[in-house]
Amino acid sequence: METPEAYRSHLPAVPPWLNKGDNAWQMTAATLVGLQSMPGLVILYASIVKKKWAVNSAFMALYAFAAVLICWVLVCYRMAFGDKLLPFWGKGAPSLGQKFLIHQAAVPESTHFFDNGKVETPMIEPFYPMASLVYFQFTFAAITMILLAGSVLGRMNIRAWMAFVPLWLIFSYTVGAFSLWGGGFLFHWGVIDYSGGYVIHLSSGIAGFTAAYWVGPRLKSDKERFPPNNLLLMLAGAGLLWMGWSGFNGGAPYAANIDASIAVLNTNICAATSLLVWTSLDVVFFGKPSVIGAVQGMMTGLVCITPGAGVVQSWAAIVMGILSGSIPWVSMMILHKKSSLLQKVDDTLGVFHTHAVAGLLGGLLTGLLAEPALCRLILPVGDTRGAFYGGGGGIQFLKQLVAALFVIVWNIVSTTAILLSIKLFMPLRMPEEELVIGDDAVHGEEAYALWGDGEKYDPTKHGWNMSSYGEENAMSGFGHDAKARGVTINL
Repeated sequence: METPEAYRSHLPAVPPWLNKGDNAWQMTAATLVGLQSMPGLVILYASIVKKKWAVNSAFMALYAFAAVLICWVLVCYRMAFGDKLLPFWGKGAPSLGQKFLIHQAAVPESTHFFDNGKVETPMIEPFYPMASLVYFQFTFAAITMILLAGSVLGRMNIRAWMAFVPLWLIFSYTVGAFSLWGGGFLFHWGVIDYSGGYVIHLSSGIAGFTAAYWVGPRLKSDKERFPPNNLLLMLAGAGLLWMGWSGFNGGAPYAANIDASIAVLNTNICAATSLLVWTSLDVVFFGKPSVIGAVQGMMTGLVCITPGAGVVQSWAAIVMGILSGSIPWVSMMILHKKSSLLQKVDDTLGVFHTHAVAGLLGGLLTGLLAEPALCRLILPVGDTRGAFYGGGGGIQFLKQLVAALFVIVWNIVSTTAILLSIKLFMPLRMPEEELVIGDDAVHGEEAYALWGDGEKYDPTKHGWNMSSYGEENAMSGFGHDAKARGVTINL
C-alpha cells in the first residue's frame, strides 16, 4: 500500500525518522508545562501572597523562568542529559548549534545493559529533533526553580535570588536530573521517577526549606497575617497548573503513546481525589471548606502521582489521591505546629509539605503500586514491579527509599553551599526598611496602584511616556492648574 503524501519524507525538513504526531505532542506538552509557570505560577504567587508582596513574588517567578532558559541552553541541558562525566553528572556543553538541534533526539547514556554486557534496553531515541527535547526538559527545570521560590517569598533579597537561580540549576538540579533521567547511577539501578516526583518536587521542597532556613524569616507582622490579595485570580493560576499537568506527565514517555494516555488519566484522577479529601478534612476539623485548602489538596495530588503516573493502575491513583490529600494535610496542619524545627523555618507557601512530603510519598507509593505490565512499557530495567505485586518488588521499594535519601542529602548540601557563598557578597534577606514597605521599596511598583499609589515609580527609568501622560492629565482636568484635584486613597 502506498504511503499517504502527508506521511512521506520531504528532506531535509522531514527526515525519515521524524514522527509528526510525536513531535507535535511533545511541543504541545512542553507548552503546557511552560504555561504552568508562565503565567500559571506567576499569577498564583502574585495572588496568594499579601498585597505588598504581589509584584515581588511574581517577578521572582518571571525572572527564574527566563534565567533558567538561558542557562539551560548554554550548559545545563547536556549536564542533565548529555555524555557522562560522573555517575551522577553529565558533561556540560552548549545546546545551541544547528548540527546538534536538528538531529534525532537521543539520551546518550540511557542504554541499559544486562550483567553479561548485552543490551537489555536500547538508547532512548524519540522520533523528533533534539530541539523539541531540549525545550521540553527546560520547562521542567524552570518550574522546579519557581516552586523552590515559594519557600522564600516575602523577604529574600532579589539580587541574591538572581545569583541563586543559575547556581542552583547548575550544581543541584542537573545532578538529580542526570542521576534519575539522563542515564546516571539511579536510572540504571532501576529507580522509578516517571515524571519528576524526586527530580522536581522532592528537590524543590527540600531545597526550598533549606533556603528558607538560611535566608531567615519574614517580618513578624507578615508571618502572623499574610492574607491572599486575590483569591479568584489565585484559582486562575491553580487552574493553569492543574490543566498543564497533562503535559507534565503526558509528555514524560517522549511519545504520543498509550502510556501517555494512562499518565494523563491517572494525573487527573489523583488530583481530584486529593482535593476532595483535603477539603473534607478541612470541613471535619475546621467546620468549613477552604479555597486555599482545596488548592493545596490539588497540588499534593498532582505531586504525589507524578513519580508513578504512567506505571500505576487507575484504582491505585485513587489510593494515592486519598493518601496525598491526608498525609500532607496532617504534616501541615498538625505536625507543623508541634515541631520546633518546622516552626523555626519560615516556609512561606509550605512548599516542604506540598512538594517534599507529597513527592516523597508518591515515590514510595510507586515502589509499592507499580504494575509490571505498565512498567514494561517505559522503564529500562526489566521485570520492574511494586512490592504489592510480589517477585522482586520489595527491592523496588528499597530503591525508591535510597534514591529519596540521595536527593534529600544532595539538595541540603548543595543549597547550603550556594547560599553561604552568595552571602559572602551580599545579604540573603532584604533590609528591614524594604521588608516593612514591600513592593514599592523593592521595585518602585505596586500591584494595585490607585491615584497617588506607587509614588516611587520612576517613569524616566521604566519607559512611561511623560509627554502624553501630561497631556492626558491636562485634558482630563487633573493638571496642576485644574481646580478639581484627584483623590488619593491609601489602601
